[in-house]
Amino acid sequence: MSNNVRVRFAPSPTGPLHIGGVRTALFNYLFAKKHNGTFILRIEDTDQNRYVEGAEQYIIDALNWCNIPYDEGPGKEGGFGPYRQSERKEIYKQYAEQLIASGNAYYAFDTAESLDFHRKDHEEKGKTFIYNWHNREKLTNSISLSKEEVENRLANGDEYVIRFKMLDTKNEEAQASISATDIVRGYVSFQKEILDDKVLFKSDGMPTYHLANIVDDHLMEITHVIRGEEWLPSLPLHIALYDSFGWKAPEFAHLPLILKPTGTGKLSKRDGDKLGFPVFPLQWNDPKSGELSRGYKEDGYFPEAMINFLAFLGWNPGTEQELFSLAELVNSFELERVHKAGARFDPEKIKWFNHHYMQEQNNVELAEAFKLQNEKLSDIDVDYIALVVNLIKERATYISDFWNLSHYFFESPKAYDEKASKKAFKEGTKETLLQLVSIIDSIKDFSVENLQTEIKGWITTNNIGFGQVMMPLRLSLVGELQGPDVFDIMFMIGKGETKKRLENALAIL
Repeated sequence: MSNNVRVRFAPSPTGPLHIGGVRTALFNYLFAKKHNGTFILRIEDTDQNRYVEGAEQYIIDALNWCNIPYDEGPGKEGGFGPYRQSERKEIYKQYAEQLIASGNAYYAFDTAESLDFHRKDHEEKGKTFIYNWHNREKLTNSISLSKEEVENRLANGDEYVIRFKMLDTKNEEAQASISATDIVRGYVSFQKEILDDKVLFKSDGMPTYHLANIVDDHLMEITHVIRGEEWLPSLPLHIALYDSFGWKAPEFAHLPLILKPTGTGKLSKRDGDKLGFPVFPLQWNDPKSGELSRGYKEDGYFPEAMINFLAFLGWNPGTEQELFSLAELVNSFELERVHKAGARFDPEKIKWFNHHYMQEQNNVELAEAFKLQNEKLSDIDVDYIALVVNLIKERATYISDFWNLSHYFFESPKAYDEKASKKAFKEGTKETLLQLVSIIDSIKDFSVENLQTEIKGWITTNNIGFGQVMMPLRLSLVGELQGPDVFDIMFMIGKGETKKRLENALAIL
């Protein structure tokens, strides 16, 4: 085993990458970078029946969008490839046969029908059928059959699988349990009597996850296996496999589940649009059903917000700090601070993160994205849009919020809020605004600072209440009583447009 930290993220290309998978990838990435190690992407596509076209590229695109790209993997050879399990099947067959030769695995010729019969028979008796030490000698395999019969079946091309031989608890040399120390969960132990003889190699010539996973982790010199809690029940088999091969096992860390917003049940791929928020990093168009699923990118989230949010699903830095750059996360991350309990997904919290990262984005880049979203801006200079963005982004969570917050910078109000109109336009307002139009017409320096000085000076000198001027002025410019500083709006739209909007309001209201 290499002394250098090597971790892997090993998804199956059976559909889009769930945010739970992104969280697993993130924790692997953070751990690798914290220890100057290597982050590997391995595509576990041994189950060809569930393979979905485009899923592998989606996984790669999602990692890149999240700014957690892999160091080794498909297209980034690092001397340990191939990185797709479907391209490594000859390797697995060799190791499966090695286990048979050492007596740690055996051929099983049971048909699907016979196994189904045993399952139903056990169910009728209120029992659970487990294929292991207590019944393997009664079933059809190379333990119960003679050597000659096994050789004949193999020579005749009979279908078979290769099963792992979990040592029985009656064997004096065998321990009654398999135990390990998990970085997240501490000491864990599993009773052997409830463990079955798992299939390692299938009749279609492909390995199961268990064999391929162990062989690849060994050959790729993986030092730490950081994966989801759902793989914890597989840990005793994996430890037993390492022992059977005589290999040193990596260290294990099983991450907590991501729970639904209610705190009950695992957040699944099906929960996304049903609960009103995405569960995928990028939009996914299912090639089979044509069904479109929302993605965080297309919904207007920044990758920095997603990463910061996901880091806190099961991990805590031990301080009050919540906002972390990726570099700060790398520096602070420790597997020992990952929680055992499930982490509740809070869709409002990721909005909070997104609002924060909105403020840190470059205004020109935001303006360019805003312009692409709205055809009404196609002929407007991006530098002007960037100035508008700077004024309104503190009230935005997504770029899609920009138009509602800023439309009055680009077009005159088409209507005036009724409630605001009654509040702003009183007796004498018309005369006051007519004077204001005259004052504005006389101002030569139309800068924000000078507009404030001139108009506030006029209000003070004439003993006019500020609300008597500022409310109808804002309503005339915006159409409602909201928006940034009114002098910023006047400066941005210019003298001519300001006068025009005041005159329109006077004519209508």
